[in-house]
Amino acid sequence: MSEPTARLIAQRICQGFDEHYSRFRLITQGAQTRFEAAAWHQGQQRHRERIHLYEDSVAHTVAQIRAEYPAMTQVDAALWRVVKQSFCRLMLQHRQPELAETFFNSVFCHLFDRQYYHNEFIFVDSYADEILTVRDSHAYASYYPRMDGFENNIQDILHSFDLKLPFEDLERDVIRLRDSFYKQSSVAIGPSDNLRIDILSNLFFRNKAAYVVGRVVSKDAHQPCVVPILVNENRQLYLDALLMDASDVSIVFGFARSYFMVDTIDPSGIVRFLKELMPNKRKSELYNAIGLHKHGKTVFYRDLLIHLKESADKFVIAPGIEGMVMSVFTLPSYPYVFKIIKDKFAPSKSNTKQGVKEKYQQVKHHDRAGRMADTLEYRHVALPRSRFADELVEELLRVAPSEVSLDGDDVIIGHLYIERRMTPLNLYLDQATPAQAADAIIDYGLAIKEIAATNLFPGDMLHKNFGVTRVHRVVFYDYDEVCYLNECNFRNIPEAQTLEQEMASEPWYSVHPNDVFPEEFRHFLVTDKVDKDLFQRVHGDLLTADYWRGLQQRLQEGFVEDVFPYHENKRFSFQYGDDI
Repeated sequence: MSEPTARLIAQRICQGFDEHYSRFRLITQGAQTRFEAAAWHQGQQRHRERIHLYEDSVAHTVAQIRAEYPAMTQVDAALWRVVKQSFCRLMLQHRQPELAETFFNSVFCHLFDRQYYHNEFIFVDSYADEILTVRDSHAYASYYPRMDGFENNIQDILHSFDLKLPFEDLERDVIRLRDSFYKQSSVAIGPSDNLRIDILSNLFFRNKAAYVVGRVVSKDAHQPCVVPILVNENRQLYLDALLMDASDVSIVFGFARSYFMVDTIDPSGIVRFLKELMPNKRKSELYNAIGLHKHGKTVFYRDLLIHLKESADKFVIAPGIEGMVMSVFTLPSYPYVFKIIKDKFAPSKSNTKQGVKEKYQQVKHHDRAGRMADTLEYRHVALPRSRFADELVEELLRVAPSEVSLDGDDVIIGHLYIERRMTPLNLYLDQATPAQAADAIIDYGLAIKEIAATNLFPGDMLHKNFGVTRVHRVVFYDYDEVCYLNECNFRNIPEAQTLEQEMASEPWYSVHPNDVFPEEFRHFLVTDKVDKDLFQRVHGDLLTADYWRGLQQRLQEGFVEDVFPYHENKRFSFQYGDDI
C-alpha cells in the first residue's frame, strides 16, 4: 500500500476519534440541564452511556478500516510507520492530541496481535506530550478581589456559568463564603491584600451537585477552593460549602468516586490545573476523574513502565488473606495491586469468570459513592519476568493458567485488573490503636450504608474485602458478589418453635438464593466485644431487615440519597445551624 493510503488511514482514525469526542461532549454538555431539572436518574443513565461510548467508537472505526482495506490482515511494517508519522502531523493542530493518540493505540490493538504493540507502530511513548508542553491553557478565568471586591467577584463567578435556576439566598451564601474563605486561608489575608482567584471555566457535575473548582493565589501561597452547589426541594440553588484544604479536595476527586461530567475542548489544561491543586494525585487519576478513563489507563501504563525502569524490587504476592476468586500481587515500591481472576474458585463461590467480569463492569458503570475503588482493566499485558518473584510466577501459573503464560523474557497476562493499594481492614484493625480502630469501625459501617444508598449490596462484607486509604477512609474493593439492592430479599430470622429448631446447626427454615438475613451480620461484621458494642451503638440499624427494606422502598419510590464527598462539618448548614 502507498503513502497516500497511509495518510487516508491516519485521517480515518483521527476522524473516528473526532466523532467519538463530539458524542462524548454532547452527553457531558447535558449535565447542567439534568442538574437544573433534578433529573438524577437520567444523569446516572447518561453516566453509563458515556462509559460505554469509547469501546463502541473504537469498534466502529475498526470496522470502517477493515471494510475499506479488506486486504489488511497483518501488519505491513512500512505502511504503519507512515500511518503513525501521518497521524503525528495531524496531532500538531489537534485540540485533544493526547486523547487522539490513545484512540490510535486502541484501533491498532484491535486490528493486530500483541507482538506489534511497541513504539514502532503505536504510541508507547507519547508524542502528544511534546506538543502540549508549548501550548497555553485557556481553561480558566482570573478574578481580582482587590480591584472589583470579593463579593462582586463571587457573584461574577457564579453568573459566568449561566445557571438557569434562581438562588435561594445568594447574598447569604456570598457572605458565608467570604467569611469561610478568610477563616480557611493558609496565610494571613485581609480584604485589601492582592489576590488572584483562578476558576475553571466549566462546572464539574456529579450525582446531585455542581462544583466550582479553582484556586486562590497570593504572594505567599496558593490554595485550592472548591464550592459545591446544590438544588433544594423548591428548585433553588444554594452554596453548600467551601473546601480549601488540599486533603478535602483530594477526597472530592478520589479514586473511589464516580467520574465528573465537565465539558472541555482542552482536557490537558484542566488536568494541569487540577494537578497544581493536588500535586500528590497522578495525572492518570485526574484524567479518570473527568471521565477520560481510557486515556487515564494509557497514562497509568506509561507511568508503570517508567517506574519499572527506575526501580529494582519484584512483584510479590500481596499481603493479607488469599482471595477465593482473585489472585492478587503487588510491587512494594508502587502503590497499586494487580488482580487476576483464578480459573477455579473456592467451592463456596458459585460465580463464573464471566460473571466476575460482569460484576466489575457493573461497579464501573455505577455510582461508587466514594466507597468503591476504581479499577483499571487491561488485556494482553506484558511485564518483565525478571521483576517477578519465583513463587509468584508459580502461583499465577497454578491458579490461572488460562490467563498467565511465559513468552521469552515476559510474563503475559491475558486479563488484568489494577487498583489503588490500601491496607486491608482486617490487617489495619490488628495494628491500630483503640481510637483508630473505633474510627475505622464507624467508617466501615458508614461505607456499607453509602454503598447501599446507591442501590448496591456489597455481598461479602468481611473485613478482608475492605481497605483503609492513606486518609483513613474505608473503601470496598471485592466485587464478585455485588448485586443490586432491589434483587435482595431481606428477611428476619423466624423464631424457633421447638428446642430442636433452636439447637439445629443448619437453618430449619427455607432459604432462597436471594434471601439475606441482616441479623446474621453481627457474627462477621465485627470481631470482639468492644467493636460489637460500638458498631451496635452507631450502626445497629444495619443488623435489622427493617433498615434494608426501608432503603429498598425509598429507592423504589425514586428517591436518590445524598452522599456528600466531604464531611458534614464542612457544610454551611452545619456551621450556621440551619436545618439539614
